[in-house]
Amino acid sequence: MATVKTGLSRKLLTRVLSVYFILTLIVTVGQIFTEYLSTKNHIESELRTLKNTFAESLTRANWELNKVQARIIAEGLTKLPTIEGVQVRDENGDLVADEGQTIPSNGSPVQTGIMQDHPGGIFSYSFPLIFEFSGRESFVGDVTLYSSFDIILSRIEVGIFFLIGNAIVKTAFLIFLFMTAFKHMLSEPLAELTGQMTTFDPEHPEDSKIQVTDGEDNELRMLQQSFNQVIDDFVDSQEKLKGTREALRQANKKLDDQNLILEQEVAKKTASLSQIMLDLEQQKDELIANQRELRQENENRQYIEDELRKRNTELARNMEMLNLIKDQLVESERMASLGGLVAGIAHDVNTPIGVSVTAASYLNERLVSLRAAFDDKTLSNKSMNAFIDEAEQASTLLLSNLNRASDLIASFKQVAVDQTSEAERLFNLNSYLHEILQSLKPTFKNTRHQVNIQCPADLEILCAPGVIAQIVTNMMINSLMHGFEHIEEGHISLAVSRDGGHIVMEYQDDGKGMSKEALTHLFDAFYTTRRNQGGSGLGTHIVFNLVTQTLDGSIEAFSEPEKGLRYVIRFPDKHA
Repeated sequence: MATVKTGLSRKLLTRVLSVYFILTLIVTVGQIFTEYLSTKNHIESELRTLKNTFAESLTRANWELNKVQARIIAEGLTKLPTIEGVQVRDENGDLVADEGQTIPSNGSPVQTGIMQDHPGGIFSYSFPLIFEFSGRESFVGDVTLYSSFDIILSRIEVGIFFLIGNAIVKTAFLIFLFMTAFKHMLSEPLAELTGQMTTFDPEHPEDSKIQVTDGEDNELRMLQQSFNQVIDDFVDSQEKLKGTREALRQANKKLDDQNLILEQEVAKKTASLSQIMLDLEQQKDELIANQRELRQENENRQYIEDELRKRNTELARNMEMLNLIKDQLVESERMASLGGLVAGIAHDVNTPIGVSVTAASYLNERLVSLRAAFDDKTLSNKSMNAFIDEAEQASTLLLSNLNRASDLIASFKQVAVDQTSEAERLFNLNSYLHEILQSLKPTFKNTRHQVNIQCPADLEILCAPGVIAQIVTNMMINSLMHGFEHIEEGHISLAVSRDGGHIVMEYQDDGKGMSKEALTHLFDAFYTTRRNQGGSGLGTHIVFNLVTQTLDGSIEAFSEPEKGLRYVIRFPDKHA
C-alpha cells in the first residue's frame, strides 16, 4: 500500500488552526491597542482634573510673584503617579518652575487648554493661569503637565500579560483538542478502513468485510455498509455459480451467519469498551487542563495581591501628600484673603493721601510766593489775608484727608494683626465688628449693597479676634461674589446676642440663595460654583473649621433659591 504524503486530516487541521491563530493574534493586538487608548484617555482626563485642583494655587503664586511656592507645588505635582514633569511660566513666558521630565517651551503663551504629543512617547496638557479680582481677569502665566508612554505601559502591563497568557493558553488547549479529535475521529478510522480494504481475499469474501470501531452513524459507517454490500453481492454471485454445492453452501452460510452475529457482538462490545476508554482518556485530559488553569489562576491571584499591596502603600503616601497640600492651600487662602484686604485698603488710602499731597504742594508754592514778596518788600495786607485764607483751606483739607487715611490704616492694622495672630484677648465685639466693616469698605465701594450690624454696645468677649475677623470677612466676601452675583443692590445683616453662656451670631443676606443639593456641600473643602472664575472652595470650609475647632462652637446654614442665605453661629462665651 502506498504511503500518503500529506494526510487529509493534517491539511484540514493546519488550515483551521492557521485561521484561528490569525484571528486570535488580531483580536489580542486589538485589545492591547484599545487598552492603551483607554488608559491614555484616562490619564489625559486626570491631567485636566489636576488643572481644577491646582490652578488656583499656582495662579496665586504667579500673581504674588511667589516663585518658591510655585516650585513647591510643581515638585508636589511631579510626585503624583501620572505626572512626569511640570513647567510653570509667568505672563512673559519665562520659566518659574521646571520639574521632572519636560520639553523645552516654545515661548508662546497658552490661551486655552491644549493636549499635545511629543517625541519619545511624551504627551502634555497645557492651560493658562487666569487671576480674577473685582470682576477683572488677568493672564499671569501658564502651566504644562507632562506624562509619558511609560506611565501608560505601567498601568496596562498586567493586562497585556494577562491577554497574551490567555491567548497562549487557549491556543494551546485548542491545538491539543483538535489534534486529539482529528486523530480519534478521522485519521485512525481512515487508516483502519484502508488497512481492512487492502486485506481483501477473493477466495473468502465474507472474511473481508470491514468493521468500523466508531459506533456513530456517519460517512465512515456508510462507507463500511457500501463496501460490505459489494462483498455481499460478490458472495451472491458465487452462490449462483456454485449451484451444485447448494447444500454445503447453505450449511456454510448458517455457520457464517452465526460467526457474523458473534463477530458483531464482539465488535459491539469492543466498540463500547473503546468508547469508554476514549471517554476516560478525555476526562483525564480535561482534569489535567483544569489543574493547569487552577495553578495559573492561583499564580495570577498571588501576583494581583502583591500589586494591590503596592498600590495601597502608594495610595497611603499620596493621601499624606494631599493632606499636606490641602493644609498649604488653606493657609494660602487665608493669606490671599488678607492680600485682597491689603489691596483694597491701599487703593482707598491712596485717594486721601493724594489729596493731602496736592494740598501740601499748593501750600508750599504759596509759601514760596509769600517769601519772595516779603524779601522784595512788596507784601501787602491784601496778599497776606489771601494767603491766610488759602492756608486755612489747605490745612483743613490736608487735616481731614490725613485723618481719614489714619482711620483706614488704624482699622486695617488692627484687623490685619488679628488675622495673623491666634492670641486670645478681651475686646469689645461691637467696636471690632465695625472695624472689620471699615476694612471691608473698599471691597463694597463700587457697589450699592448695604450692611447693617446689630450688636450690644457693651458686649465684650474673650477669644482670638482674628478668628472673628476671618469668619465675618469670608461670609461677606462670599455674599458679594456668589450671593449678589448679577444683583446691583443687596442687603446684609449681622445680629449678635448673648444667649445664656453662648454668643449667637445670625448672618443674613438677600442674595440668590442655594439649592438643597448645593447646600449639603456648602462646607466641603474645594466645593465651589465658580471653579473656573477664581473660586477655590475653601472660604466656607475655613469658616466651618474656625467655628467648630477654634471657637468650639457650631454653625448652621439655611437657604432656598432666590431667598438668600442665613448662617447661625453659636460658641461658648468664655468671659461670662
